[in-house]
Amino acid sequence: MKLYFSGSQRAAIAGLFVVLLPVFLPNLFGPLGRASPSIFSEWNAPKPRHLALLQGALQGQFSVQQQSKLWSPLANQGWKPCAKPTNVPLPENSSGYIQVFLDGGLNQQKMGICDAVAVAKILNATLVIPHLEVNPVWQDSSSFTEIFDVDHFIDVLSNEVSIVKELPSDFSWSTREYYATGIRATRIKTAPVHASANWYLENVLPILQSYGIAAISPFSHRLTFDNLPANIQCLRCKVNFQALAFVPYIRALGDTLVNRLRSPPNKIQATKTEYLSEKKYQIGKQKAQKFVVLHLRFDKDMAAHSACDFGGGKAEKLALAKYRQVIWQGRVLNSQFTDEELRNQGRCPLTPEEIGLLLAALGFDNNTRLYLASHKVYGGEARISTLRKLFPLMEDKKSLASVEERAKVEGKASLLAAVDYYVSIQSDIFISASPGNMHNALVGHRAYLNLKTIRPNMALLGQLFLNRSMEWSEFQGAVLEGHKSRQGQIRLRKEKQSIYTYPAPDCMCRA
Repeated sequence: MKLYFSGSQRAAIAGLFVVLLPVFLPNLFGPLGRASPSIFSEWNAPKPRHLALLQGALQGQFSVQQQSKLWSPLANQGWKPCAKPTNVPLPENSSGYIQVFLDGGLNQQKMGICDAVAVAKILNATLVIPHLEVNPVWQDSSSFTEIFDVDHFIDVLSNEVSIVKELPSDFSWSTREYYATGIRATRIKTAPVHASANWYLENVLPILQSYGIAAISPFSHRLTFDNLPANIQCLRCKVNFQALAFVPYIRALGDTLVNRLRSPPNKIQATKTEYLSEKKYQIGKQKAQKFVVLHLRFDKDMAAHSACDFGGGKAEKLALAKYRQVIWQGRVLNSQFTDEELRNQGRCPLTPEEIGLLLAALGFDNNTRLYLASHKVYGGEARISTLRKLFPLMEDKKSLASVEERAKVEGKASLLAAVDYYVSIQSDIFISASPGNMHNALVGHRAYLNLKTIRPNMALLGQLFLNRSMEWSEFQGAVLEGHKSRQGQIRLRKEKQSIYTYPAPDCMCRA
């Protein structure tokens, strides 16, 4: 028997279906995890918000002289890398074993490793290869030995600190699981943020002397940047810039990507394999191309935490507000400000469209080889379509390397980030869409190597993008003027600033 419904009945049934859909398929409407899409806000990316500027960018032209200036390397700034060798021999007897448990992403963990080596030196302790916690954002369980060349790490620091891959059998009980099941006398969980060397000597050394081991957790930003002996500061630099090398297969994949970025752009052949082999063949025969790395930090966490408006309308605002409530339970202070106030303060991450307009204003054109360093973009391909329109030669790991070549790193956020970091260090120019650990780490590393790095003037750009009547020529002039001194010039570290972002003068010497 067939059932027939009137138009009003069909509308009622459809409405009921929409109401009940979240009950039966809740994952489509709420955050499953920090990277999961929500059906209304991420699958329906907004249209371009700055159409007049976009038209101007697509028609803009730069002279040969302007292009040459843009791509020219930094001049010598009078500083050079300087990790002075220690003059103090390792004591024969260690005071005990130090364990640290590091959370966060790749670059936060790198800083923690450097600090752990420094703390071991301060305490004359033996450092156990740090334990990397499961990444809460990307659920990545990659270990130290999967990311970093552990033998190189130990060898480079052999004259500085005693380091072991694992605890001797007498201390095999000291595991992450052991500390998760109760209060333990050997665990230090009270280390203050930016603790002094004296704090460790007064609070951790007695534990070492009593038990022969101390486990510090949490251990993120737990060592001060100020009032430390010069040899301790220098040791942190040595760990960061010399000892922490990625494992061979990460370096090999990174080299493959760099070689293909430096090859002349050609039309993609019938298959990716043919295309890649053709590019590999041509790199040795023609002049190497220049390329810029864009770190596009625009994931769902960033978008939600900023509390800014990204043009997705009411649906996106509601989805991000719900996500903030689920993840941070109302602890995001930015949500107390209006979008205009946040943009005027430079506290809104640049969207893919906005970073594309910035790049175009700086002088990058549609012939620019652009490598996109990003794990997952909020809004997916639809969100970056405007950026791709401005830079059709934009590449990433998937477009440059085959599935087989990416097999060892695929699905592992820390390994993927390590590949991006490696490629970023090799690039002619690096730029990040917003501040963060990756941005800070690369700004410092490239300053150490005197490489060009463009730091977006976030407050200026926020104000420029609020002006919807601004023409391209005015926007371009303001961008060029506002970024003259933000292209890798050495900035001396000030009090409380990170040694990993500002390596001079602690990690560098006057040339």
